[in-house]
This record gives sequence, structure tokens and C-alpha cells, in this order.
Amino acid sequence: MAAKEAIIITDKDEMRKWTRSMRAQGNTIGFVPTMGYLHQGHLSLIQEAHNQADLIVVSIYVNPGQFSPNEDLSTYPSDFQGDIQKLNSVPGGVDVVFNPKNLYDYGNSQIGNGFDRNLEESGGMVVSCVEDKGMGHETWVRAEKLEKGLCGNSRPVFFRGVATVVTKLFNIVEPDVVVFGKKDYQQWRIIQRMVRDLDFGIKVIGSEIVREHDGLAMSSRNVKLSPVDRQRALSISRALSRAQVEAGKGQVNCRELINTAILTISEAGGTVDYAEIVDQESLEPVETIKRPVLFCVAVWFGKVRLIDNMEIDV
Repeated sequence: MAAKEAIIITDKDEMRKWTRSMRAQGNTIGFVPTMGYLHQGHLSLIQEAHNQADLIVVSIYVNPGQFSPNEDLSTYPSDFQGDIQKLNSVPGGVDVVFNPKNLYDYGNSQIGNGFDRNLEESGGMVVSCVEDKGMGHETWVRAEKLEKGLCGNSRPVFFRGVATVVTKLFNIVEPDVVVFGKKDYQQWRIIQRMVRDLDFGIKVIGSEIVREHDGLAMSSRNVKLSPVDRQRALSISRALSRAQVEAGKGQVNCRELINTAILTISEAGGTVDYAEIVDQESLEPVETIKRPVLFCVAVWFGKVRLIDNMEIDV
């Protein structure tokens, strides 16, 4: 059977028109938001979306609102044609690829320049690349408690940017179901909370982490690892797996488990951004494991920051 070729849509109004037309015919819409440079982890999200909906939309958009000016927006990996080939060959296919050029372009540079000056005058606040370039966007969506801690400590604009662009995408694509990967666990929980709190009529699915054959969690950033750092990065999954085993044997002191994991990763050459054991719902730190928890880590190998997590249930 010939592979299904996805329709590529770049215009917001055309995307809405397509969704509304398909829904009028009785179809449900599944949505997988991505920033491109797709790997098997992304394709597994599409498979899950097929289990949940009739038609599938995948967005490819590198969101400047979740990057600060000193982060890797300009070097984020991209291979649009390769992504389209992967999407056209995935079992069941994809119906639409939504690939907007700039979701923050409102066609009024004067507003953008004035907003940029206001930021400069406000003195020292952390801004995203959207604000840094003076695009005029000034409305942000936040999950105020869930965005704190973990990745929110070292990336203060990240989750504000994620929640805002996902809100924009929801309003454009108008899906019935959306699928996120649990590797970005904090992001998944934030979107769940946002959908609940703002009464979006969308079902949010969390899909399990997909790993390479040697245990490394799949990530678009893995390609930026040197061969040496790629090997060293295996210490992350080893440390998490060891903690899971030790907890199963009765070690429920979180500080002991965290210290052992940090030592394992540090000895392999990684620089730990954070290593925390948290409640799976609230993401609040836990001292003693008495219920299902999540062990989350973020680690630098060279100039590449990787995140991973593992559920622990004793």
C-alpha cells in the first residue's frame, strides 16, 4: 500500500479551516506538537495519537518563546525534508503537517520596537527570544507552581514559553486529543494542568519514554553529542535504573538515592544541573518514598543539556 502523503499547511486560518471541515464530517483530530528533527520517540507519539483519533496533525515549529537569548535556538537541529519523509512513512501516516513560519509575527513592527524598549527600561528581567527581538507579543500563559523547580530553575522563561505556544497551537489546530512524551515530564504535567484550569476541551495523553538500544533517552539534541559524550551520557539511564532497583530493595531515603546517582553521573564526566525525586502529580520534592515518585535529572555533557526521568513505585 502506498504511503500516505501529508498535506503541508503553513497558514493559521487554513489550518483552522481544515480542522473544522474534517470535524464537520464526523472525524476526531489527534495532535502531536513537535519542534522537528524527528526521531523514533516522536513517531511513537504519532502511533499513540492514531489509537486516540481519526485524523492526525503534527506541528513542526521551533518556538522562540521558550528560549532565552543565551540558549541554543539558533543551533537547534533541523531537517524538514527528512521529517516529512519520516512522517509519510509512519504506519497510518499523518494527515497534516502544520509548519508555520512565525507564530509571533503580527505584522506591526512599531509595536514590537516599543515593547522592546519597555523591557529594556524594566531593568534586568529575564526575557525570551520573542521579547529580545521586540516582536510585540506580551500575553503569556503560566502554570505558576508547576513551572517552578526542576527545569524551571535554570530555564526561567522555558515553561511560560511552552504553555503559551501550546495554547496558540490549540487555538489554531483545535484538536480533540494531544499527545506529549513523558521524557519532558514537567512539560506534560504543565499542559495537563493548563488544559484543566483553562477548560480546554482536549484530552491530554502522556506517552512513555522511548530509549535507544543502550538506554539513552531519545532526544533531538542527542545528535549534538560527541562520540565520547554520547557514551558518557549512558550514565544517566544507569543511575536512574540503579535508583529504581535500590528503591525496590527497600532504600527509600531520597537523599541517599540522589547522591548515588549524582556520583555515578559525575564520575562519567557529566555536570548535573539537577537531580530530584518528586511527587508525580505536584512535582514537589519528596524526602522518603512512600508512594509513586519520579526521579528527574538534567545533565550537561559538553555543551549539550539532556533530561531524563524514571518512575519509582515501591
